Amino acid sequence: MPGVQVIGTGLGYEDLTARHLEIIQDSHVLVGGQEQLDWFPGHPGIKRRITSPLEDLIQDIRNWMLDRQIAVLASGDPLFYGIGRRLILDLGADHLEVHPNISVMAGAFARIRTPWDQAAWVSLHGRSHSHLLAALDSGRPLFVFTDPRNSPARAAQILEQNKSKGWSMCVLERLGRPDERVRWFSPAEAADEEFMEPNALILFPAPEKPQEPRVLTLGTPDHFYLHQRGMITKSEVRAVSLAKLGLEPGHVFWDLGSASGSMAIEAAMFTTGGRIVAVEKDPERISHIRENIRRFQTPGVEVLQMDLPDGIQDLPPPDRVFIGGGGEDLPEIIRQTSRILKPGGRIILNLVVFETLHKAVETLNSLDFSTEVIQVQISRGRQMPGGVRLQAQNPVFVLSALPRNVEEA
Repeated sequence: MPGVQVIGTGLGYEDLTARHLEIIQDSHVLVGGQEQLDWFPGHPGIKRRITSPLEDLIQDIRNWMLDRQIAVLASGDPLFYGIGRRLILDLGADHLEVHPNISVMAGAFARIRTPWDQAAWVSLHGRSHSHLLAALDSGRPLFVFTDPRNSPARAAQILEQNKSKGWSMCVLERLGRPDERVRWFSPAEAADEEFMEPNALILFPAPEKPQEPRVLTLGTPDHFYLHQRGMITKSEVRAVSLAKLGLEPGHVFWDLGSASGSMAIEAAMFTTGGRIVAVEKDPERISHIRENIRRFQTPGVEVLQMDLPDGIQDLPPPDRVFIGGGGEDLPEIIRQTSRILKPGGRIILNLVVFETLHKAVETLNSLDFSTEVIQVQISRGRQMPGGVRLQAQNPVFVLSALPRNVEEA
């Protein structure tokens, strides 16, 4: 086996295979960016961060490869605008083995569920903007490898300055990280924006841009909403939870721990003449809720940034309450909510942990609520080479609570 093993890390640690991890564990020297090196705090070998100039790194690898096994961690795919090309040129192809992975380009198009077999690409790493303008001539979707200097904002300014009209921009920030963010802009909107690093950009000619939905349905698909990955009440669970809420025109509805705002926004279909309050503590999720309100044209949804249970007593008395989380504060959130719930009111909770479910039921019973628990388990079809298999999603407990002195209709 060659002394240098170049391993593509895809979009993050979760994309490493068992074979990759075995090679990393057996290596005497681990080379990578600081983020990749931090994934292996207990690695016993030498750690070498990739820094400029690369000549120094190459020389270190030459020295080590004489008697040591070296693993080089490369983000994305090492042979697609990665360090693999440089290592082959300087060390020789016979002295290394390359383990490919998901490229940032493939990952980006997968995130927005858009085929990319017809797409063009260009790298702006240390290059002039003329390369971008030349690539636009193809008229195809264009993936742009950015850097801190040639950012999506800079690309937008170039488009504006050169009268390149009719393009829309999809900016993917920190792809594969927990704080990943995907947003759409016109060049004019993006020109003055600040974007988290690292990021990537996809430019679409006007006819090719996927259309954002403008009409709400019960259980609107998750990807129609802007949200932090995983921080959304899933489509099917949302439909069941809304059915359990039994919303009516004129109702006051709280969505506590709103995240993307999907529950509050779809509740607007049923509460004509009522009032909807979406409560969330995280500033970025607040911005997602506001964008989704704009996207689905539901301006009547009020958005409040609060760290529950603080402030509950200041909210308008509700007819219906949805609680999407709460953690350790959940019992107190339930207690304070119960004090101002309107007669005949109803509380619905979505929970995923047995212990949290137990605490919620125990608290509601002590407050003289009757409870009903159902489990929603969704499996989605996934295309495989030989057909379709079902991929299970995490089960969710839907807990319904009604004061005992109220008979359900």
